[in-house]
Amino acid sequence: MTAQGEQRRAAVVGTGLIGGSVALALQAAGWHVTGSDIDPARAERALQLGVINSVGSDPDAEITFLAVPVSSVADAAREALRSGGVVTDVGSVKAPLVAAVQDAKFVGGHPMAGSEAIGVDGARGDLFDATTWVLTPTANTDPAAQALVHSVVRSFGAEVLTLDAAQHDHLVATVSHVPHLTAATLMDLAATQAEEHSAVLRLAAGGFRDMTRIAAGDPGMWLDICTDNREAILGVLDDLLDSLGVMRGIVATGDSEALEQRLRLAQQARRSLPTGAPAAEQLAEIRVSIVDQPGELASVTALATELGVNVYDVEVAHTAGDRRGRLILVVDADRAASLAEALRSQSRVVSVHELA
Repeated sequence: MTAQGEQRRAAVVGTGLIGGSVALALQAAGWHVTGSDIDPARAERALQLGVINSVGSDPDAEITFLAVPVSSVADAAREALRSGGVVTDVGSVKAPLVAAVQDAKFVGGHPMAGSEAIGVDGARGDLFDATTWVLTPTANTDPAAQALVHSVVRSFGAEVLTLDAAQHDHLVATVSHVPHLTAATLMDLAATQAEEHSAVLRLAAGGFRDMTRIAAGDPGMWLDICTDNREAILGVLDDLLDSLGVMRGIVATGDSEALEQRLRLAQQARRSLPTGAPAAEQLAEIRVSIVDQPGELASVTALATELGVNVYDVEVAHTAGDRRGRLILVVDADRAASLAEALRSQSRVVSVHELA
Protein backbone atom coordinates (compact mmCIF):
# COMPACT_ATOMS: atom_id res chain seq x y z
CA MET A 1 0.00 0.00 0.00
CA THR A 2 1.06 3.64 -0.53
CA ALA A 3 1.18 6.24 2.21
CA GLN A 4 -2.43 7.09 1.33
CA GLY A 5 -3.47 3.48 1.72
CA GLU A 6 -3.86 2.94 -2.02
CA GLN A 7 -2.72 -0.31 -3.59
CA ARG A 8 0.62 -0.05 -5.35
CA ARG A 9 0.37 -0.40 -9.11
CA ALA A 10 2.59 -2.32 -11.52
CA ALA A 11 2.47 -3.19 -15.19
CA VAL A 12 3.67 -6.24 -17.11
CA VAL A 13 4.24 -6.06 -20.85
CA GLY A 14 4.19 -9.55 -22.33
CA THR A 15 1.88 -12.08 -20.69
CA GLY A 16 3.61 -15.35 -21.50
CA LEU A 17 5.22 -17.78 -19.08
CA ILE A 18 7.72 -15.37 -17.49
CA GLY A 19 5.56 -12.26 -17.69
CA GLY A 20 2.64 -14.18 -16.23
CA SER A 21 4.80 -15.52 -13.42
CA VAL A 22 6.02 -11.98 -12.65
CA ALA A 23 2.40 -10.80 -12.56
CA LEU A 24 1.39 -13.56 -10.15
CA ALA A 25 4.39 -12.82 -7.92
CA LEU A 26 3.48 -9.12 -7.92
CA GLN A 27 -0.10 -9.89 -6.96
CA ALA A 28 1.10 -12.16 -4.16
CA ALA A 29 3.15 -9.20 -2.88
CA GLY A 30 0.07 -6.99 -2.87
CA TRP A 31 0.36 -5.12 -6.16
CA HIS A 32 -2.41 -4.32 -8.64
CA VAL A 33 -1.13 -5.60 -11.99
CA THR A 34 -2.11 -4.35 -15.43
CA GLY A 35 -0.98 -6.54 -18.30
CA SER A 36 -0.63 -6.12 -22.03
CA ASP A 37 0.60 -8.22 -24.92
CA ILE A 38 1.18 -7.81 -28.64
CA ASP A 39 -1.39 -10.62 -28.98
CA PRO A 40 -4.62 -9.38 -27.34
CA ALA A 41 -5.83 -12.97 -26.94
CA ARG A 42 -2.86 -13.76 -24.68
CA ALA A 43 -3.61 -10.77 -22.47
CA GLU A 44 -7.27 -11.75 -22.25
CA ARG A 45 -6.25 -15.29 -21.34
CA ALA A 46 -4.06 -13.91 -18.56
CA LEU A 47 -7.02 -11.89 -17.27
CA GLN A 48 -9.30 -14.93 -17.47
CA LEU A 49 -6.80 -16.96 -15.42
CA GLY A 50 -6.48 -14.21 -12.81
CA VAL A 51 -2.81 -13.72 -13.67
CA ILE A 52 -3.41 -9.97 -14.12
CA ASN A 53 -6.04 -7.64 -12.67
CA SER A 54 -6.72 -5.64 -15.82
CA VAL A 55 -5.73 -5.42 -19.48
CA GLY A 56 -4.15 -2.38 -21.08
CA SER A 57 -1.64 0.26 -20.05
CA ASP A 58 -1.34 1.95 -16.67
CA PRO A 59 0.15 5.48 -16.67
CA ASP A 60 0.24 5.32 -12.87
CA ALA A 61 2.35 2.16 -12.71
CA GLU A 62 5.18 2.57 -10.24
CA ILE A 63 7.17 -0.19 -11.95
CA THR A 64 6.86 -1.91 -15.32
CA PHE A 65 8.30 -5.33 -16.15
CA LEU A 66 9.04 -6.04 -19.81
CA ALA A 67 8.71 -9.73 -20.70
CA VAL A 68 8.98 -9.46 -24.46
CA PRO A 69 11.40 -10.99 -27.01
CA VAL A 70 14.98 -9.77 -26.63
CA SER A 71 14.83 -7.95 -29.97
CA SER A 72 11.79 -5.94 -28.80
CA VAL A 73 12.93 -4.91 -25.31
CA ALA A 74 14.64 -1.62 -26.25
CA ASP A 75 11.59 -0.25 -28.07
CA ALA A 76 9.25 -1.48 -25.34
CA ALA A 77 11.46 0.17 -22.70
CA ARG A 78 11.41 3.54 -24.46
CA GLU A 79 7.62 3.36 -24.69
CA ALA A 80 7.16 2.36 -21.04
CA LEU A 81 9.56 5.04 -19.78
CA ARG A 82 7.26 7.77 -21.13
CA SER A 83 4.95 7.24 -18.16
CA GLY A 84 7.68 8.29 -15.74
CA GLY A 85 7.81 5.08 -13.73
CA VAL A 86 10.69 2.67 -13.22
CA VAL A 87 11.15 0.09 -15.98
CA THR A 88 12.98 -3.23 -15.90
CA ASP A 89 13.06 -6.31 -18.11
CA VAL A 90 13.58 -10.07 -17.90
CA GLY A 91 15.62 -10.66 -21.06
CA SER A 92 18.68 -12.90 -21.08
CA VAL A 93 20.95 -10.62 -23.16
CA LYS A 94 21.94 -7.35 -21.51
CA ALA A 95 24.91 -5.54 -23.10
CA PRO A 96 23.18 -4.38 -26.32
CA LEU A 97 20.11 -3.38 -24.31
CA VAL A 98 21.78 -1.19 -21.69
CA ALA A 99 23.75 0.48 -24.49
CA ALA A 100 20.52 1.25 -26.35
CA VAL A 101 18.47 2.37 -23.33
CA GLN A 102 20.41 4.74 -21.09
CA ASP A 103 17.49 6.27 -19.21
CA ALA A 104 18.16 6.64 -15.48
CA LYS A 105 14.91 4.88 -14.60
CA PHE A 106 15.68 1.76 -16.62
CA VAL A 107 17.27 -1.17 -14.77
CA GLY A 108 18.24 -4.22 -16.81
CA GLY A 109 17.24 -7.50 -15.22
CA HIS A 110 17.32 -11.24 -15.83
CA PRO A 111 15.71 -13.88 -13.60
CA MET A 112 17.66 -17.14 -13.77
CA ALA A 113 14.48 -19.16 -13.82
CA GLY A 114 12.36 -20.86 -16.40
CA SER A 115 10.33 -23.90 -17.26
CA GLU A 116 9.73 -26.25 -20.14
CA ALA A 117 6.11 -25.05 -19.97
CA ILE A 118 5.00 -22.61 -22.66
CA GLY A 119 2.63 -19.68 -22.31
CA VAL A 120 0.66 -18.05 -19.54
CA ASP A 121 -1.08 -21.30 -18.64
CA GLY A 122 2.26 -22.48 -17.25
CA ALA A 123 2.82 -19.31 -15.18
CA ARG A 124 3.57 -19.77 -11.47
CA GLY A 125 3.79 -17.18 -8.74
CA ASP A 126 6.58 -19.11 -7.02
CA LEU A 127 8.72 -19.53 -10.15
CA PHE A 128 11.37 -17.14 -8.83
CA ASP A 129 11.48 -18.38 -5.25
CA ALA A 130 15.06 -19.27 -4.21
CA THR A 131 16.42 -18.33 -7.66
CA THR A 132 19.00 -15.72 -8.67
CA TRP A 133 17.79 -12.52 -10.34
CA VAL A 134 20.55 -10.53 -12.04
CA LEU A 135 20.41 -6.73 -12.25
CA THR A 136 22.71 -4.84 -14.64
CA PRO A 137 22.62 -1.16 -13.63
CA THR A 138 24.98 1.32 -15.26
CA ALA A 139 26.65 4.53 -14.12
CA ASN A 140 23.54 6.35 -15.39
CA THR A 141 21.07 4.34 -13.32
CA ASP A 142 19.08 6.22 -10.67
CA PRO A 143 19.90 4.58 -7.29
CA ALA A 144 16.25 4.92 -6.25
CA ALA A 145 15.14 3.05 -9.38
CA GLN A 146 17.64 0.28 -8.72
CA ALA A 147 16.53 0.08 -5.09
CA LEU A 148 12.88 -0.27 -6.12
CA VAL A 149 13.58 -3.09 -8.57
CA HIS A 150 15.82 -4.77 -6.00
CA SER A 151 13.14 -4.68 -3.29
CA VAL A 152 10.36 -5.91 -5.58
CA VAL A 153 12.45 -8.79 -6.89
CA ARG A 154 13.42 -9.74 -3.33
CA SER A 155 9.71 -9.88 -2.48
CA PHE A 156 9.41 -12.65 -5.09
CA GLY A 157 11.80 -14.75 -2.99
CA ALA A 158 14.74 -14.26 -5.38
CA GLU A 159 18.33 -13.45 -4.48
CA VAL A 160 19.64 -10.38 -6.32
CA LEU A 161 23.05 -10.41 -8.03
CA THR A 162 24.42 -7.21 -9.59
CA LEU A 163 26.68 -7.65 -12.62
CA ASP A 164 28.16 -5.64 -15.45
CA ALA A 165 26.06 -6.26 -18.57
CA ALA A 166 28.90 -7.68 -20.68
CA GLN A 167 30.01 -9.95 -17.85
CA HIS A 168 26.43 -11.16 -17.49
CA ASP A 169 26.20 -12.04 -21.17
CA HIS A 170 29.37 -14.12 -21.09
CA LEU A 171 28.33 -15.97 -17.94
CA VAL A 172 24.81 -16.80 -19.14
CA ALA A 173 26.25 -18.06 -22.42
CA THR A 174 28.03 -20.66 -20.27
CA VAL A 175 25.24 -21.60 -17.86
CA SER A 176 22.12 -21.03 -19.97
CA HIS A 177 22.49 -20.39 -23.69
CA VAL A 178 25.03 -23.07 -24.65
CA PRO A 179 23.41 -25.68 -22.36
CA HIS A 180 20.14 -25.13 -24.22
CA LEU A 181 21.83 -25.53 -27.59
CA THR A 182 23.60 -28.64 -26.30
CA ALA A 183 20.32 -30.14 -25.09
CA ALA A 184 18.70 -29.41 -28.43
CA THR A 185 21.63 -31.01 -30.28
CA LEU A 186 21.47 -34.16 -28.14
CA MET A 187 17.73 -34.38 -28.72
CA ASP A 188 18.20 -33.94 -32.48
CA LEU A 189 20.87 -36.67 -32.45
CA ALA A 190 18.56 -39.09 -30.66
CA ALA A 191 15.67 -38.26 -32.98
CA THR A 192 17.86 -38.89 -36.03
CA GLN A 193 19.03 -42.24 -34.65
CA ALA A 194 15.41 -43.13 -33.88
CA GLU A 195 14.68 -43.06 -37.61
CA GLU A 196 16.87 -46.18 -37.94
CA HIS A 197 16.53 -47.61 -34.44
CA SER A 198 13.05 -46.97 -33.09
CA ALA A 199 14.04 -48.27 -29.64
CA VAL A 200 16.51 -45.45 -28.94
CA LEU A 201 13.96 -43.08 -27.41
CA ARG A 202 12.54 -45.91 -25.31
CA LEU A 203 16.01 -46.35 -23.84
CA ALA A 204 16.17 -42.71 -22.75
CA ALA A 205 16.37 -42.86 -18.96
CA GLY A 206 16.73 -40.25 -16.23
CA GLY A 207 20.14 -38.92 -17.25
CA PHE A 208 19.15 -38.24 -20.85
CA ARG A 209 15.82 -36.77 -19.78
CA ASP A 210 17.52 -34.47 -17.25
CA MET A 211 20.05 -33.25 -19.82
CA THR A 212 17.46 -32.57 -22.53
CA ARG A 213 14.52 -31.27 -20.46
CA ILE A 214 15.15 -27.65 -21.46
CA ALA A 215 14.95 -28.60 -25.15
CA ALA A 216 11.18 -28.85 -24.62
CA GLY A 217 10.95 -25.07 -24.13
CA ASP A 218 9.73 -22.48 -26.64
CA PRO A 219 12.19 -22.42 -29.60
CA GLY A 220 11.13 -18.93 -30.71
CA MET A 221 12.87 -17.00 -27.95
CA TRP A 222 16.23 -18.62 -28.74
CA LEU A 223 16.43 -17.11 -32.22
CA ASP A 224 16.82 -13.59 -30.78
CA ILE A 225 19.14 -14.78 -28.00
CA CYS A 226 21.53 -16.46 -30.42
CA THR A 227 21.60 -13.32 -32.56
CA ASP A 228 22.05 -10.76 -29.79
CA ASN A 229 24.56 -12.79 -27.75
CA ARG A 230 26.28 -14.38 -30.74
CA GLU A 231 29.90 -13.61 -29.84
CA ALA A 232 29.67 -14.87 -26.26
CA ILE A 233 27.82 -18.00 -27.37
CA LEU A 234 30.36 -18.74 -30.11
CA GLY A 235 33.21 -18.39 -27.62
CA VAL A 236 31.62 -20.84 -25.19
CA LEU A 237 30.73 -23.26 -28.00
CA ASP A 238 34.39 -23.23 -29.08
CA ASP A 239 35.45 -23.97 -25.49
CA LEU A 240 32.92 -26.81 -25.31
CA LEU A 241 34.11 -28.30 -28.59
CA ASP A 242 37.71 -28.15 -27.35
CA SER A 243 36.72 -29.92 -24.12
CA LEU A 244 34.79 -32.58 -26.03
CA GLY A 245 37.84 -33.07 -28.25
CA VAL A 246 39.98 -33.69 -25.17
CA MET A 247 37.39 -36.11 -23.81
CA ARG A 248 37.26 -37.93 -27.14
CA GLY A 249 41.04 -38.30 -27.10
CA ILE A 250 40.97 -39.72 -23.57
CA VAL A 251 38.31 -42.27 -24.52
CA ALA A 252 40.10 -43.17 -27.76
CA THR A 253 43.39 -43.89 -25.99
CA GLY A 254 41.76 -45.75 -23.12
CA ASP A 255 43.38 -43.48 -20.54
CA SER A 256 41.29 -44.55 -17.54
CA GLU A 257 43.25 -42.41 -15.08
CA ALA A 258 42.68 -39.20 -17.06
CA LEU A 259 39.03 -40.09 -17.60
CA GLU A 260 38.44 -40.70 -13.91
CA GLN A 261 40.16 -37.42 -13.03
CA ARG A 262 37.94 -35.40 -15.38
CA LEU A 263 34.79 -37.16 -14.21
CA ARG A 264 35.68 -36.56 -10.57
CA LEU A 265 36.38 -32.88 -11.23
CA ALA A 266 32.98 -32.62 -12.91
CA GLN A 267 31.34 -34.44 -10.01
CA GLN A 268 32.89 -32.05 -7.48
CA ALA A 269 31.90 -29.00 -9.53
CA ARG A 270 28.32 -30.28 -9.86
CA ARG A 271 28.05 -30.83 -6.13
CA SER A 272 29.29 -27.29 -5.47
CA LEU A 273 26.36 -25.72 -7.34
CA PRO A 274 24.30 -23.56 -4.95
CA THR A 275 21.07 -25.20 -3.87
CA GLY A 276 18.53 -24.97 -1.10
CA ALA A 277 18.94 -28.68 -0.42
CA PRO A 278 21.54 -30.24 1.89
CA ALA A 279 24.80 -31.60 0.49
CA ALA A 280 24.55 -34.76 -1.61
CA GLU A 281 26.00 -36.93 1.15
CA GLN A 282 22.98 -36.02 3.29
CA LEU A 283 20.43 -37.02 0.67
CA ALA A 284 18.96 -40.24 -0.68
CA GLU A 285 16.94 -41.12 -3.76
CA ILE A 286 13.80 -43.23 -3.37
CA ARG A 287 12.48 -44.93 -6.50
CA VAL A 288 8.87 -46.07 -6.41
CA SER A 289 7.02 -48.05 -9.07
CA ILE A 290 3.68 -46.40 -9.82
CA VAL A 291 0.72 -46.81 -12.15
CA ASP A 292 0.19 -43.94 -14.58
CA GLN A 293 -3.19 -42.82 -13.27
CA PRO A 294 -4.66 -39.80 -11.45
CA GLY A 295 -3.84 -39.60 -7.76
CA GLU A 296 -0.69 -41.75 -7.75
CA LEU A 297 1.76 -38.87 -7.29
CA ALA A 298 -0.49 -37.19 -4.73
CA SER A 299 -0.79 -40.36 -2.64
CA VAL A 300 2.99 -40.76 -2.39
CA THR A 301 3.71 -37.11 -1.60
CA ALA A 302 0.84 -37.07 0.92
CA LEU A 303 2.44 -40.02 2.70
CA ALA A 304 5.76 -38.15 2.80
CA THR A 305 3.98 -35.14 4.31
CA GLU A 306 2.23 -37.32 6.88
CA LEU A 307 5.60 -38.74 7.97
CA GLY A 308 7.25 -35.32 8.03
CA VAL A 309 9.68 -36.20 5.23
CA ASN A 310 10.81 -33.20 3.18
CA VAL A 311 10.94 -33.89 -0.59
CA TYR A 312 13.66 -31.81 -2.27
CA ASP A 313 13.11 -33.01 -5.81
CA VAL A 314 10.67 -35.23 -7.68
CA GLU A 315 10.68 -36.80 -11.13
CA VAL A 316 8.20 -39.05 -12.90
CA ALA A 317 9.81 -41.38 -15.46
CA HIS A 318 7.20 -42.90 -17.74
CA THR A 319 7.66 -46.26 -19.42
CA ALA A 320 6.99 -46.07 -23.15
CA GLY A 321 4.02 -48.16 -24.26
CA ASP A 322 3.01 -48.99 -20.69
CA ARG A 323 0.81 -47.46 -18.00
CA ARG A 324 3.47 -48.00 -15.39
CA GLY A 325 6.28 -45.66 -14.48
CA ARG A 326 8.77 -44.78 -11.78
CA LEU A 327 8.54 -41.96 -9.28
CA ILE A 328 11.90 -40.66 -8.05
CA LEU A 329 12.02 -38.67 -4.81
CA VAL A 330 15.07 -36.97 -3.28
CA VAL A 331 14.78 -36.81 0.52
CA ASP A 332 16.93 -36.53 3.64
CA ALA A 333 19.06 -39.67 3.90
CA ASP A 334 18.16 -40.20 7.56
CA ARG A 335 14.42 -40.20 6.72
CA ALA A 336 14.56 -42.33 3.58
CA ALA A 337 14.19 -45.69 5.35
CA SER A 338 11.00 -44.71 7.17
CA LEU A 339 9.35 -43.45 3.98
CA ALA A 340 10.48 -46.51 2.02
CA GLU A 341 9.06 -48.83 4.68
CA ALA A 342 5.72 -47.00 4.63
CA LEU A 343 5.59 -47.21 0.84
CA ARG A 344 6.35 -50.94 0.90
CA SER A 345 3.48 -51.40 3.35
CA GLN A 346 1.25 -50.18 0.50
CA SER A 347 2.56 -53.08 -1.64
CA ARG A 348 4.73 -50.79 -3.73
CA VAL A 349 8.10 -51.78 -5.20
CA VAL A 350 10.65 -49.43 -3.64
CA SER A 351 14.42 -48.99 -3.79
CA VAL A 352 16.66 -46.54 -1.91
CA HIS A 353 19.99 -45.15 -3.12
CA GLU A 354 22.23 -42.73 -1.21
CA LEU A 355 23.49 -39.88 -3.38
CA ALA A 356 26.93 -39.58 -1.79
